[in-house]
Amino acid sequence: DVEVSQVRRRLKAAIDSSRDRAHRRRERAAAAQQTYEAFLEQVATPVARQLANALKAEGYAFTVSTPGAGLRLASDRAREDFIELTLDTRSDQPELIARISHQRGSRTIDEEVPVKAGAAPEEIGEEDVLDFFVRALEPWLER
Repeated sequence: DVEVSQVRRRLKAAIDSSRDRAHRRRERAAAAQQTYEAFLEQVATPVARQLANALKAEGYAFTVSTPGAGLRLASDRAREDFIELTLDTRSDQPELIARISHQRGSRTIDEEVPVKAGAAPEEIGEEDVLDFFVRALEPWLER
């Protein structure tokens, strides 16, 4: 039989460990949020604006907006067609993800993908952002 004191000791250790992990995760998320905001302002938004201008010059109408704590490159033709960058802090390692939404006929296809798998926001540069956007734009460029 397991003694009550042993059960309580194990439970207390599990509670302390969980609280410590949650505290460290919150600290990482807060630091990542600050880095992410600088990344949006200094890297992602300028690249997205240049890309939107180049797309317009090629006959593809896209607009850049910065709703909340994110960045959106949206098609001017369909409200449901966009690529949106955001910081995902749900896991232990915060990650820059993109939500891609595009219409195919009467249905809307939504997907969430990392901008650069396994990379923290500070490890993602202008070339990475441009490469990601160009790949993500393929459904619109096919038309």
